[in-house]
Parts: sequence; structure tokens; C-alpha cells
Amino acid sequence: MINVKDREGFHPSKEIVKSPRISMLIENLYASMPEIEADRAVLLTESYKSTEGEPIIRRRAKAFYHILKNIPITIRPLELIAGSATKAPRGCQVFPEFSYQWLLEEFDTIEKRSADPFYITEDTKETLRKVYTYWEGKTTSELATSYMAPETKLAMEHNVFTPGNYFYNGVGHVTVAYEKVLEKGYEGIKGEAVKALAELKVSDMDYGKRSEFLKAVILSCEAACLYAERYAVLAKEEAAACEDLKRKEELLQIAKNCSRVPRYSATSFYEACQSFWFVQMLLQVESSGHSISPGRFDQYMYPYYEKDLKEEKITIDFAQELMDCIWVKLNDLNKVRDAASAEGFAGYSLFQNLIAGGQNREGIDVTNDLSYMSIEASMHVMLPQPSLSVRVWNKTPHEFLVKAAKLTRTGIGLPAYYNDEVVIPSLVNRGLTLADAREYNIIGCVEPQKAGKTDGWHDAAFFNMLRPLEFTFHNGRDNGVMVGVPTGEVEEMSSFEELFEAYKKQMNYMIELLVNADNSIDLAHCERCPLPYLSSMVEDCIGRGKSVQEGGAIYNFTGPQGFGIANMTDALYAIKKLVFEQKKYTLLDFKNAMESNFGHEISSSEAVKISALKAEETTKAVVRKLLEQGVKVGEKEIKDILAVALKDGVSSTQENRWEQLLNDINELPKFGNDIEDVDLFAREIAYTYTKPMENYKNPRGGSYQAGLYPVSANVPLGAQTGATPDGRLSCTPIADGVSPASGRDTHGPTAAANSVAKLDHFIASNGTLFNQKFHPSALSGVRGIDNFISLIRAYFDQKGSHMQFNVVSRDTLVDAQKHPENYKNLVVRVAGYSALFTTLSRSLQDDIIARTEQGFPG
Repeated sequence: MINVKDREGFHPSKEIVKSPRISMLIENLYASMPEIEADRAVLLTESYKSTEGEPIIRRRAKAFYHILKNIPITIRPLELIAGSATKAPRGCQVFPEFSYQWLLEEFDTIEKRSADPFYITEDTKETLRKVYTYWEGKTTSELATSYMAPETKLAMEHNVFTPGNYFYNGVGHVTVAYEKVLEKGYEGIKGEAVKALAELKVSDMDYGKRSEFLKAVILSCEAACLYAERYAVLAKEEAAACEDLKRKEELLQIAKNCSRVPRYSATSFYEACQSFWFVQMLLQVESSGHSISPGRFDQYMYPYYEKDLKEEKITIDFAQELMDCIWVKLNDLNKVRDAASAEGFAGYSLFQNLIAGGQNREGIDVTNDLSYMSIEASMHVMLPQPSLSVRVWNKTPHEFLVKAAKLTRTGIGLPAYYNDEVVIPSLVNRGLTLADAREYNIIGCVEPQKAGKTDGWHDAAFFNMLRPLEFTFHNGRDNGVMVGVPTGEVEEMSSFEELFEAYKKQMNYMIELLVNADNSIDLAHCERCPLPYLSSMVEDCIGRGKSVQEGGAIYNFTGPQGFGIANMTDALYAIKKLVFEQKKYTLLDFKNAMESNFGHEISSSEAVKISALKAEETTKAVVRKLLEQGVKVGEKEIKDILAVALKDGVSSTQENRWEQLLNDINELPKFGNDIEDVDLFAREIAYTYTKPMENYKNPRGGSYQAGLYPVSANVPLGAQTGATPDGRLSCTPIADGVSPASGRDTHGPTAAANSVAKLDHFIASNGTLFNQKFHPSALSGVRGIDNFISLIRAYFDQKGSHMQFNVVSRDTLVDAQKHPENYKNLVVRVAGYSALFTTLSRSLQDDIIARTEQGFPG
């Protein structure tokens, strides 16, 4: 490997000049609102109608081929890397095989919704209405629902957890063996499948399934080659008509590249870039799963870059320009979600995580030119995708961390930082070999896996740890409905241990139901949407003769994530102190105070957010009577009815006592301030989710592993959660990831990091997420960068797993809310991803603004 410090022409501190092309590509990309297109859905349906009665894996491959043979293609102006899933920039196709009813119902509102709006023409609506008539009863969503236990569906209705990620969409959340395509091409992968097929005997007990799978792989690889060759033809046609000689030359080179890759191995860095892009894009044409993560781009692309440099076939500047073009293209991919999911994944994000740095299979640091150039590309593009991450360990070059810190200082929320010395042993503990674990990359937000060998099912569900506490306070009931398990009336509990045991019983029961939901969805994907193209690039699907969805990968996991650690810690700590140690209040006092929102009025916006179930339970009698009398009931009336219902029979004395209770809660120590007994209690709280999860298996033969992060679901799911004993008011956001609750970490960034480091990050092997926000002045100058790197090093030395940062002032965010037209390019860190601030819902913007703004001591 070329030493980045010694070779003339590249130095870690060197800033490569951005090509003017990049700004023009970005301007073209964001010229209009994203648009929904119907081409894929039409072609998919045509194919499915013609293959009725055939094995599902064959139908999937034939549909993929039909789509890639016929879907419209385009080469966008000025681009050097060809391949677009839609005609419109940032457009998206739809995937009726997973679900469609929600989109049908949102046709008339999707353009104006608060989170991730999309334009859709009347012609497209009409086309999709016709297409959707075929899919009734045939989707993965419908099949998954039929597999779920009634009590599971009840828990979902009561917002304990949501598996909507894969319930309504494809799975994604994978990194395939990109290097295999670069080294062999699809002809080489086809050859493997042909060889495996020839070795089968018709008398083999599983001949039918294995042979059909292998044939599907062969056809899918051929489809990808055909698609690329269509671009070669198009590029030649455009070159012939192009009068600009420079652009003509670029188009002819695109044609040459697409004629060779991905069918054959890449012979240059440019060909490798083009081949990579076809893989990345086509995975998101086969299925609507997001978090298709490029992984260790700097490692598998480096041999082509190194060879071209040695042979003087490429300059560093042009290599950087090609990478910048890929970074822009990653923002061209898009996905439409239902309105509720859009709130949880706000920002049009596809969570395409690309990671740089780290070590190889032998434990040697392999930070290289492309590691630095990946950071440079994010500086040039300043867009949310890719979700750039960096690996850190004790042999990470200091210059690399300086480069990463300078990117963080821009305020883009990139990169995220990961600790090799936690992630690697946590993966070994889950059964990975040490060599495989050392080669980990990150999927989506914060989820580690070994590329090309893993079906991790990360982000399998969001689990709200506060809801079981609400059930504990109501003997398993939610608004009078038995959703949990009976654990006794809370006012009759005589010890903290009794309360904590009741909470753990509610947790364990809800985790069982979550597993039932995820396994039901898992089965549905296996039966109705196996993915032969994806499976061709995951070991050992060809060897085992089965798709990823059937368990063909070497490593199989399911990773649902819990959140609310900080709230639960502060809540139970408050009860332990105020009820059982200080004896100032009773559990009934807490129960009544929470039911009355600590005496605080519910705002109009919060009243609207309250779940339909709660609103109906509280107001149905009054609303019914008003409607019978012909009285119109709107937002204001609902708010007034709720306020009256909450305060009915409440004396001023009780209100004062609730206010005093809230004050006493706020005076107690909180998680996030380096207070030993609070922080170790948080560790115990986290175990109520992470330890039970280890007991379960999935249909692919793998195990469950917990994650502790919410994406951005802590905001919409907080809106469905009542007041809690930590003093959090009804319908307000829940703490995100393993971070302290907003405003509770008052002793500075190091104290907050020390608290979070005391959690057991090893057991949460599906990832943990730690957010911090700094004022820009904190990272100014050399001293600011050094302080920042020292913070990361200190946290990682204490075995913290992940850190990510917003470096932006509160004033800037508030002004961006008021004047979004002035901040079109403002990118912020949301949860495990970055997004354009102005594309986020108001509630999510508020949550980011409310995060504690840190600084370093003077």
C-alpha cells in the first residue's frame, strides 16, 4: 500500500480543489421537489401477471429482468457516472409487492405533508390505481399480518413498538460484496452459479429449490449486465448528437465503461466507480429496502486507484472528482414512506453508510488516500449522503482524525465516529470470526456487520421503553384495555424492587410480542419477496442454494432497537428517591400527577398529536353529545375537552402538589452528569431490554441482538406517550439513543460522555447512538480541534462505542426555522444520519434545537 505520508502529490493535510462540475450537479439535483414515478410498478405487475403459478424465486428474477430491460433510462447533464433509477432527479419508484394501501390513501396529501413531501402527477395516480388492483392479498405486509398473534397486533395499535420499517417496505440494511463484482464482474458470479447448478443431482432432496435459486441468480446477473449495456448505447447516441467536444468525449468514455462493467472485472478506477454505482443503484431497484450501505469503499476501491496512479493513468484531482460525483449520485436515490414512517425517518434519508479507516483482517491499520478523500468528498458535496463514518482505534493516524474533525466543524453532522475496540469484540461475541469482525462496516445509522456475509435485519423495530412503564402504573392496561400483563395495582406496591420487577415483567412480555411481529414479517419476506440479485453478492447463498431471505448468509441476525434509556433511568431513580427513600410522595401521587400531566395544560399541537385511541377514550362521550347537537368539534374543542377531563375534580392544592413534585424531580441528579449511582442504574435499565433480546431466534436460523438508538422515532413516538416520572410531559420527545435527555446534561460534554460510557455497549451489538451538540466556537482553531479529538479518544478509552455531533448554534437553527428560504443547504445530524434541516418536520426540528449545546472549558 502506498504510504499516504511519503508519496509525493498527496498529503493528509492537502485540500483538493473541488471541480466546478460538482456544484452544477448539485444545483440540477435539487431544482425541484422529488417525484413519484410508476414505471417500475407497471413493469413488475406485467411480469407477475405473466408468471402466475411459477416458483416465487423465478418470478422475482424474471420481474427484475423485465424491469431492467424496459424501464426508462437517462444520463443527467454533466454527470460522469451513469445510472438513474428515475427520470426525475431525486425521484422514486414504488414497490407494490411490499405494500401499497397507504400510498393509495395519501395520493391527495403526500405533496403537502410536513415530512418528506413528494410530487405525484394525476396520470401517475391513475396508473398506480390500475396497478394496485392486482396486488390485493399478495403483499408481504398482508401475509405478515396474518402470521401475527392478536396480542401482538394489539401492542402495535397501542404504540409499544413499531416494526413498520420492514412491515411496509423491503429490508435492505446490508452491505454486499462490492469487491467481488469489481474483481470478477457478473460474468464471474454467473460462472459460480452455473458451476453450482451443474454439480446438483436431480435426485437431491432440495434440487427443485436450489436449482431454481441458482437459475434466478444467473438471470438476475444477466439483467444487471443488460441494463448497463443499455446505458452504453444511450451514451453513444448522446455523444453522436453532442456538439460540445469535451462532453462528447465524456459520453464516449461513459459508453466504454458501461460496455465493460459490471459484466466484466474493472480494469481502472473509473470503471470501478461505474461498476460500484450500478451495484448500489440496482439493489434499490430490486427492493425498496433502505440502508444499502457502501461500507469500506476506501478499501475495495483502493487497488484500482493505486494501480492507475502508479501507471500514471489518473490524477488525484480526477480521482477526487469521480468520488465527488458518486457522492452526489447517492443523493439522487430516494424512497417514499407512509406519513407516519416519514416522521420517524425524516429528511429523505436512505442511510447509505460509507465508512473510512480502521484495520484489516490481520489487525493492521489500513487508512489510505481514499480514506482522506472520502472526507474531502463530503466537504465538497455538503449533502446528507453518504452517511459518512470513520473507524477509530489506538493506531488511527492523528492526521486522519484532524481531517475528520475539520469536517465535523463544518456543521454537516458528518462523520460519525466508531470505536474498533468495542465493535470488534462485540461482533466476535455474536459469533463472527476475529478476522471478519476486524473488517466490519456500519449499516444505516449505527449498526455494525461484516460485509458480504451478513443479513443483519438491523432496525427491525422501534421499541419504546416508556410504554411498559405506563402499563406498570395501570396494572397492564392502557386506557382501560389490557395490553400488557397484570402486575398488580401500583398503589399497593410496598417496595422499589416490587415496582421494578413489575416493569421488567411488562418489558419481557412486550419483547416477546416484538419478536413475534419481526418473525412474522421475516417469514413473509422469505415467502413472497426473495431477492436473487442481492443474494448473488452475499456469501454463502450460492453455496447453500438459497436466498438471503431463506438464511443463505453466513451470519443472520435480527436487530430491533430500544430507546428511552435516559428517561427510564431518571424516572425510576426519581421514584426510588422520592417515594421509597425520602418518602415525600407515594406511587399514587406519581400516578395521579402523570395522568394530569403534572398539572400542565396540553398545547393545541400536543393535543392533536395524542393517539386516536387516547383521544377517543378521554373525549368520546362529550364529542358524541356535541355532534348529536350539531356542534362542530375541531382542534380547539378537542384541546379544551382534554384539559377539562384532565383537571376534572382537581383542587388547587393537588395542582400545587404536582408542581412541587415536578420541582423535586427536576432537583434530583440526572443521567448524563458523571454521577456514579445514576449512571450504573442506567446500565441496569438498559439491561431490561438488551439481555432478554438475546434469548430469541429468527426464522433464518440466526439470533436477536439489541440496539439502543431511535433513528428519529423518539419524536413521533414521544407524541404517543403520556407523562413520565422523570418529569417529561405528555406528548413530548423521548431521549434519543443513549444520550442524556435534552437539557439534563448540565456538567459539560466530558461528564455526559463519561456517563454514557458506563453503559454496556458490548451487549448492544446492534449499535448504540450518542449525540452531542456543540456551539461552533468550541471547535474553532487548532485548540478546538485538539479538544474535540481528546474528547473522542477519552470516551472511546472508556469503551464507548459511537459518537456523532452537531456543530451549529441554536440561534442559527431557530432562524432557519423562521426563514427556511435562507438555509436551503443547512445539513444537520438528526439521529444516526444527517439531513437538510429545512426538510425535517417541525417537531423534529424542535427536538434538535432543544439538545444541550456543549462547549469546552476555557
